[in-house]
Amino acid sequence: MVTVLDKRPPSGLDMGVMGTGKLTSLPQLERGRGAKMNPAPRYDQRATSFVDDGWQSLSELPRLRTEVFTETPKTIIARNQSPDISFDRSINPYRGCEHGCVYCYARPTHAYMGLSPGLDFESKLFIKPNAAALLREELSATTYTPSTIALGANTDPYQPIERDYRITRSVIEVLKEFNHPFGIVTKSANVLRDIDLLKPMAEQGLVKVAISVTSLDAKLARTMEPRASVPTKRLAALEILSKAGIPTVVMIGPVIPGLNDNEIENILKAARNAGVKEAGYTMLRLPLEVKDIFKDWLEKEYPDRAAKVMSLVKSVRGGRENDPNFGTRMAGQGPYAWAIGRRFQLACQRLGLNANRVKLRADLFHKPPQPGQQMALL
Repeated sequence: MVTVLDKRPPSGLDMGVMGTGKLTSLPQLERGRGAKMNPAPRYDQRATSFVDDGWQSLSELPRLRTEVFTETPKTIIARNQSPDISFDRSINPYRGCEHGCVYCYARPTHAYMGLSPGLDFESKLFIKPNAAALLREELSATTYTPSTIALGANTDPYQPIERDYRITRSVIEVLKEFNHPFGIVTKSANVLRDIDLLKPMAEQGLVKVAISVTSLDAKLARTMEPRASVPTKRLAALEILSKAGIPTVVMIGPVIPGLNDNEIENILKAARNAGVKEAGYTMLRLPLEVKDIFKDWLEKEYPDRAAKVMSLVKSVRGGRENDPNFGTRMAGQGPYAWAIGRRFQLACQRLGLNANRVKLRADLFHKPPQPGQQMALL
């Protein structure tokens, strides 16, 4: 009988889950990211897990790096008929988002690319370099009728890679050329870079900027939204934009029962002090793979309250972990959801928020002559 002694130093990994499909990421891959797992996309029949084969320790693998790929869509304006939101069209310059918000409802869209909604969503990003050219073409169509376009309805238009690729800025330049109304939703103070475009458009009633402030707790924000701007920078951005005459909105998105709902009044007060005049909120949504990613994160980061948070989430979702139905998916339902809505409403009334909502203008829209287009004689 031969006895083999394994003298390799322990890697710190739970070998009991190796090769079972449970371990889809490693500690060094998760560092600085939101998701703590990288599950297989729902359309993929294969699952991947890490196995230590003895040749090299898994702990020696390098940290996860962000990769950028090019996507060339045929259209850039996405349409929707949802009764829950105030716009019927949007533009997303990027697919995937490096901010890594663990609760992001857009994560499942990465499955369409054959990628995971987990770590892949925040580390394998797609840019749309032809976005501005497509937008100019679509706005120039004879059948086009203007209405407010939302930038950032799915993924953040000012995520870190915008500094290098400037696709969002090129889109705004086209919108300015056509005097087209649009709104921005972001978690990044990088929106201030484009204040030179936003200010003159705001003077014409063509733009509104919403910044999402999910928590004033820097520790919670860092773990929940690891690569987004810290809360103090978001509030500072709201103040600078407001002083520049640009209509601003603070979004508490999402409200997570038992985790950040206690901050509603303080967030609204801080935003009002920054000059904000409008506010909104959405309840946590956990569609498809997001629910497993969020629950995994919650159990690892806040094990002492994970059970309570999920119990409250179910209470505002009719006993389920997610409610996809129009009419209830944004604000939730039941006594706890009603209490959150009432608190938000009373705080806004007390602080003078939402007394007057800025309505963007569409009557200034015009189609300038395009290169190669014959001009009218008269």
